Amino acid sequence: MTIWAPSRENLSQPFFRSIADQISQAISRGDLKPGEQLPPQRQLADKLGVSLPTVSRAYEELARLGLTAGETGRGTFIRAQSQAVSPYVQERQSGVIDLSILKPVGDAVHVERIKSTLAALSLDMPASIALGTRPTSIFARHRSIAVEWLKLCGLDVEEKCIHLTNGGTPAITVAFMTACQPGSVIATESTGLHVMLPLASYLGVRVVGVAIDKFGIVPDALENACQQNKIRTLFMMPNAIGPTAFVMDERRRIAIVEIARKYDLIIIEDDALGPLLVNRPPPFQALAPERTLYITSFTKPVMSGLRTGYLVAPARLLPAVENRQLVTNWTATPIVAEIAARWIEDGTCIELLDWQRAALAKRHKLVAAALKNFAYQSHPQSLHVWLPLDPKLPEDEFVLHARKQGVTVARGSAFAISEADPAVRISVGSTTEEDLRRGLAVIHNLLHSEPEPILFGI
Repeated sequence: MTIWAPSRENLSQPFFRSIADQISQAISRGDLKPGEQLPPQRQLADKLGVSLPTVSRAYEELARLGLTAGETGRGTFIRAQSQAVSPYVQERQSGVIDLSILKPVGDAVHVERIKSTLAALSLDMPASIALGTRPTSIFARHRSIAVEWLKLCGLDVEEKCIHLTNGGTPAITVAFMTACQPGSVIATESTGLHVMLPLASYLGVRVVGVAIDKFGIVPDALENACQQNKIRTLFMMPNAIGPTAFVMDERRRIAIVEIARKYDLIIIEDDALGPLLVNRPPPFQALAPERTLYITSFTKPVMSGLRTGYLVAPARLLPAVENRQLVTNWTATPIVAEIAARWIEDGTCIELLDWQRAALAKRHKLVAAALKNFAYQSHPQSLHVWLPLDPKLPEDEFVLHARKQGVTVARGSAFAISEADPAVRISVGSTTEEDLRRGLAVIHNLLHSEPEPILFGI
């Protein structure tokens, strides 16, 4: 264990923040290195003459910032700065109800549809799908089909503006590389995309978290951020895919567009749920086509294994998008793109969209029954709910208590771009309906229980 510890003489109010700041500065100076262990919380509380909850809150803040990682039964360790804080468990474990990973509801119907399509492909696969290497020649037909799909998302775009990608995450990477130069600043929701901070660090970009409310980014907060920082890009998830499951209304979108034009921001719009949402507000790409990179995919609304999607770019950014797509992915995977195109043409995508909406409606009824006395946030077509926690119930303890009872949920701190209150994200589509019911019962009981410390080794 490292002998380094914060200095009692340098403490100031609020103590938890002062402790976290001292440790953060020690990491920046190199006094604390990746893999080194911090003192046990009780030991550090005694050394500094502060309460145990104060140290616990400081350690929670360090974890939220991605600077430390806790290992059950071992302690808290300095995290390598290239590591992302994962909101979900890395491997599915037997006997554990996994409500941590975000995915749509899946069932036999999806397996049957993919089997049928693969059987058809074995008989009439176009040679370009098997042998082609030039994206422009492989995907000419796919782009024309994509135009029709994007109309369901509220867009009317030219084929030349559409790039096929291997799903949402590769598209986000290409969009970031297109919109952000190394050393530039990108603004985003204060509680947002969990890979935002590590991705930005890999690209040499600084991230500014902007305050949100029930409709997303607050315009006044964005304007203030633009005045204080040389922001070049604005990344948003305005359609129920973000952690807090908000949908930004049209009035708010118009206000954001005005600010983006005033400060010449490029907007990156992640619309991962696509046409799954009913009564959709107009996309930013429709409101500000000259400055918006729009992303949608099939993984969340249609089927989790259908990892393909579309990146729509304004004409002035097309060369940059094409170049960055070439150096990161070269091209989308042709056979997966072909499956999506066929499903659009034959109506399978619409069938599975309708199926997904019905399945999610049942799941959200279970959530409403289990959490009816708590102020959670959701949307009828969201794949998750966001559950703020009572400040008396530390986030890490809640997650660990749930895990000890066989249920995993995602830590809210994994999505924090700037300081955020404790919360957890609960996936409604990641397991069977019965397991969701059982998992929600565990969460319900934890919310009605008095907080108890985790006693490791018992």
